[in-house]
Amino acid sequence: MKTIEIKFPNGTTKTVDYGTKTIELLDNFEEGDSEIIAVRVNNEISSLTEQLIYNSYLEPVYLNTTEGAQVYRRTLCFVLAAAANDIFPNSRLLVGHSLGRGYYYTLETGKPLKQVDIDSLSKKMHSLINENLPITQTVISYKDAIELFEKTNLVESRKQIEYICPSYFVMNVLGDFADLYHGPFLSSTGILTQFDLTKYGDGFLLRFPHSLDHSKLTDFKDIPKLFNIYNEYKKWGKMLNLTSSASLNERIYKREIKELINIIEHLQTKQIADIADQIKNRGNVKVVLIAGPSSSGKTTTSKKLSVQLQVLGFNPKVIELDTYYVGREKTPKNENGDYDYECLEALDVAQLNKDLVDLFAGKEVNLPSYDFIEGKRFYTNKKMKLETNDILILEGIHGLNDNLTPLIPKDIKFKIYLSALTQLNLDDHTRIATSDNRLIRRIVRDSQFRGKSAKDTIKMWPNVQNGEKLYIFPYQNQADAMLNTALDYELAVLKVYAEPLLKAVKPFDAEYSEAKRLLSFLNNFLPIPVTDVPVQSLLREFIGGSDFKY
Repeated sequence: MKTIEIKFPNGTTKTVDYGTKTIELLDNFEEGDSEIIAVRVNNEISSLTEQLIYNSYLEPVYLNTTEGAQVYRRTLCFVLAAAANDIFPNSRLLVGHSLGRGYYYTLETGKPLKQVDIDSLSKKMHSLINENLPITQTVISYKDAIELFEKTNLVESRKQIEYICPSYFVMNVLGDFADLYHGPFLSSTGILTQFDLTKYGDGFLLRFPHSLDHSKLTDFKDIPKLFNIYNEYKKWGKMLNLTSSASLNERIYKREIKELINIIEHLQTKQIADIADQIKNRGNVKVVLIAGPSSSGKTTTSKKLSVQLQVLGFNPKVIELDTYYVGREKTPKNENGDYDYECLEALDVAQLNKDLVDLFAGKEVNLPSYDFIEGKRFYTNKKMKLETNDILILEGIHGLNDNLTPLIPKDIKFKIYLSALTQLNLDDHTRIATSDNRLIRRIVRDSQFRGKSAKDTIKMWPNVQNGEKLYIFPYQNQADAMLNTALDYELAVLKVYAEPLLKAVKPFDAEYSEAKRLLSFLNNFLPIPVTDVPVQSLLREFIGGSDFKY
């Protein structure tokens, strides 16, 4: 029998039979502080049932890691879909967006779910988990996939294979239930002991534990403003029959995409105009603070909002918070010893507030500039003074935190929170993560304008996300207005730029697994040429060619 060589982190090498499953080799790993639930094979995360067919370097993926949490949640969603197929055989289960540490689900009926229905669903999930049933993968032909999706009423999956047409599909199987494979799963259901179904809105939340502690669920923190915005977008998507990547691909295939782009862009412009109206109606706003996570489109939104405020008679003036960095020598460092440019202490809050107080008092202020290469602040005699109709716009990650502007009265501040909340799903049961949307935006922008590779951007992304969790997300509910900056067609455009960048990440790079995952994700979209993107679109902030100056 053919054999292959397997190397392990402790330096040992083992010769095994071709086709050996990774689960058979777990004894070769050193014991960790949590359970091994997957294996990284040559930097690609694989399930424990994966067969090894070439020489490989294996690393364990533990439950209490980010990658482990992704496998856990993906599997938990699959078990929920299997349970729903049993409890509600005549109604489609629809996945929505994330909220707190959970995902929002509804039934296609449109009727609110009753608590008794949610309890039945939870009971079925517990039954499937308590039996510790195996989860396997199988391959079916294109023809068999058509029959399966029609039989199980997987409408979006059925529609998608009209436009994405491989000769076969990989399926996850639990008992007599099967669904499309979108990434590695747990090998069995028994590990999924921590979850909860909580009634919320017209549906329920599938709640899961923190990625670093699977022993319990954390307290649920509601974000009603964000939920309402997302809900409105979902309703809007249904009206346009634009609910999934398949729906988008259908428009691209039928050459209806230009009209759709026009509608999507005008919707976003209208929403920015509505926010400008709110600012005017407040009557006493002197400064608008725009905050949001990385690649949420803060810069372009500030420019578009400036245009709408000018329509209403204001004269907007922009202060870039990045110019108030304290300088590299004074910047705090994080636990890894890296400069923490995300924390509030990285900004000269005292100088910013002095300048703002002076501006509102009618004084002229000398504004700073910042050299990002040298890591130093400097002055170029750039002056600013506020006149009668002037209004300030400040854009930066700390805008919602009153500790940024403690000397400025709350009644003259208007806070706007941005997030890229795509309302599209990949299929009936698979959501598109907001963070994936933003990461792909950033990969493209970093390559276009900052000379960074996809590997570089992926490497630093966890630090960016940690900063968001600490300095942005806790203040979401303090916003006066929220804007969804996602454009439902954008991933089909970003795909054109991102794919060659992601394909350049090497298998021996630690970032390869994430690059491969994102490539698989982008395979769900047909491409849209950049020439179809309006020159004032927010998307141009990431791909270039904007009418706005950055």
